[in-house]
Amino acid sequence: MPDGHQPDPYAITDRAALRAVYKTPFEGAVKKVLPALENHGMAFIAASPFCVLATSDENGNLDASPKGGPPGFVKVHDAKTVMIPDWPGNNRLDGLENIITNPHVGVLFFVPGMNEMLRLNGRAVITTDPALKPAFETKGKLPISVIVITIDQVYLHCARALDRSALWDATRQVDRKQFPTIGQMLADQIVGYDGVATDAMVEKHKNDLY
Repeated sequence: MPDGHQPDPYAITDRAALRAVYKTPFEGAVKKVLPALENHGMAFIAASPFCVLATSDENGNLDASPKGGPPGFVKVHDAKTVMIPDWPGNNRLDGLENIITNPHVGVLFFVPGMNEMLRLNGRAVITTDPALKPAFETKGKLPISVIVITIDQVYLHCARALDRSALWDATRQVDRKQFPTIGQMLADQIVGYDGVATDAMVEKHKNDLY
């Protein structure tokens, strides 16, 4: 392991060296990439209550933002278009600001109990179109905006990562009480931070998600 001052003699710095370490991908891994959704992809998104939206700004600075809701909260408009509602959050807007300067995004969809995932790459725009928002109405409320993604690539991702992690195995779930609250952790990280107020706010928002 390099000490931070010396170059790593084992570092892989070009594609040829990378391919020399790994095996050739099997045929299905190469051919599975599609330019649009088909029945299986649409069904996967309809069953998914959670996804991660990856974005990058114009300088390559990255962000990965979790998005969640009832199964099917992401709407399939057509084979080339999906729409993700954006509800009130912490208002940092890291991912949304990235989309404004660089529309290229990636989305990873999960379905509880399934170890396969769905990967989607495309180009996004943010809209407040009043004709689109009613499709996402929840508890009488509408999202602040909608992220509309035009698909460039979509494909099913193999199960190995979730097989290794046993993510859905209830016997491996961590007891939340083993960790400090989010407010306590932030108070440890930020001098003078009111962690008690944060915990109270988080508890309130559990009943006011939209």
